[in-house]
Amino acid sequence: MVDIAVIDYGMGNLRSVQQALHSVAPHASIAVTDDPQVVAQATRVVFPGQGAMPDCMRELDARGLRSAVLEAARSKPFLGICIGLQMLFQHSAEGDVPGLGILPGQVVRFAHDLHDAQGNKLKVPHMGWNQVHHAEHPIWQGIAQDARFYFVHSYYVQTNDKSLVQATSDYPQPFVCAVARDNLFAVQFHPEKSHAAGLQLLKNFVNWNPV
Repeated sequence: MVDIAVIDYGMGNLRSVQQALHSVAPHASIAVTDDPQVVAQATRVVFPGQGAMPDCMRELDARGLRSAVLEAARSKPFLGICIGLQMLFQHSAEGDVPGLGILPGQVVRFAHDLHDAQGNKLKVPHMGWNQVHHAEHPIWQGIAQDARFYFVHSYYVQTNDKSLVQATSDYPQPFVCAVARDNLFAVQFHPEKSHAAGLQLLKNFVNWNPV
């Protein structure tokens, strides 16, 4: 039995996620896997990500992982990272593709003409450290309000279901950067690249037992 399955869909920096999990859970059995049976049997599942939504959805189907991911997101502690957050929603403007539809909402691109309060042009993709303003949730335990996390993305989630929103960040306007429902938690940033705050989040996930 694997304690934590890190889903391998052929893209993303999977080993850095695995190493970060090992550092906060040294005694846990952690497998990077594209085997649906391993995912199904794991106690917890992490879906990390970099890359494009069309590639992500195509590889999920090519590897026979779609049903295993859907079931894991419904039934056990599940952490989505970056694309692992975006794919949970209904549709993405990136490639005009449907997501898994687990959560209501759309994935949209940052505007091309973003400027900060001083009038300086902001680049897309949004890349670098940004403050995260979070709600109350066990995954945020021990993490300071407005702690900085590392982002790399051109797209973000829009949802009308405010109960899902667990954190926002600004670029330059507030955007959703973490969502949660029941046993599922997902973030737009990369905790495995976010030093102490990111490791604390991963530790909290490893110890999280949603009712």
